[in-house]
Amino acid sequence: MSVHAITVTTADVQTFSFDCDEAESLLDAAARSGLTLPSSCRQGACGACLATVQQGEFHRASINEKALPQGGDTTPVLLCSTYPRGEMALTVTAQSAQITGGPVPVRLAVVGANDDIGGAVHRLVLDLVADPVDGLGSPFEAGQFMELEVPGTQQWRAYSLSNAPNWEGRLEFLIRLHPGGLCSQWLKTRAAVGETLRVRGPQGAMVLASDSLRPRCFIAGGTGLAPLLSMARQMAEFGDSQPCHLYFGVTRQQDLFALAELETLKAQLPSLRVTVCLWEASEGWQGATGSPVDAWARDMDAGIVRSPDVYVCGPAGLIDAVEKTAQQVGIPAKQVFSERFLPSS
Repeated sequence: MSVHAITVTTADVQTFSFDCDEAESLLDAAARSGLTLPSSCRQGACGACLATVQQGEFHRASINEKALPQGGDTTPVLLCSTYPRGEMALTVTAQSAQITGGPVPVRLAVVGANDDIGGAVHRLVLDLVADPVDGLGSPFEAGQFMELEVPGTQQWRAYSLSNAPNWEGRLEFLIRLHPGGLCSQWLKTRAAVGETLRVRGPQGAMVLASDSLRPRCFIAGGTGLAPLLSMARQMAEFGDSQPCHLYFGVTRQQDLFALAELETLKAQLPSLRVTVCLWEASEGWQGATGSPVDAWARDMDAGIVRSPDVYVCGPAGLIDAVEKTAQQVGIPAKQVFSERFLPSS
């Protein structure tokens, strides 16, 4: 079987190289060479290992097509499901700091809180157990996610962090309960304060572009709010004065959650504006209607927001709509940062 040279270039133009056999995926070959590239499900279902092919032929295994961006003139692939048929050059949205050597860290954590915050969403708080290397620290970046091993199952589920990075070892997640969902059942019936579980991470490439002074637009669908909330909370802690606008949408009024947290954040971050949207607005609703993309597009048309960096997390359709709108109004692709929110397999 032929072995081919693979080159991966990061968003900050750093290059990593490794060899890949035609029988192994790019993700597995990178791991074998000691590189941990951004990923999650490793089964072609989630989109966390998204990359763009610049050069080279390849074979692609079956994947969830919703994990890939729609349209455009690029060639997106998932590293976990792509097999080379020659030398390849690819780009990823991750910064070089998010590409590590060795396996993704696995830590023990203790349930600190499991609260129903409305809209079928639970706020899960975990406290890391002290580690010989990192102590209590949780060295994640705002926007990243962790994988949780559901106790008693040996099954992992990925969730974005909603709190700001900290040195207290505290991890916070906003998790929507789904009927029959593995983690949902645990949260609803068994997850008790003091229970111990394993967590793996941090992972993920959607983090704040710290070198940009442009306004920031955060566009969230449902619990896609979590990583954007983490980013805004970090901005508040840093006293960041960059203009920012959060567009948060759910289907119906009964699906809303975390509104008190958003009001608190607005007080802590004076540069933040928040628009809450309902797709199916009930009588008496005073907020925006339609999707958060609709609200953002209206503000762009009105000149309220000009040439922003755009961060979006939610269902694949929401992200596709943001990317299409950004292209129509002339926002460069490099200013759009996304994380697709796909169901676990």
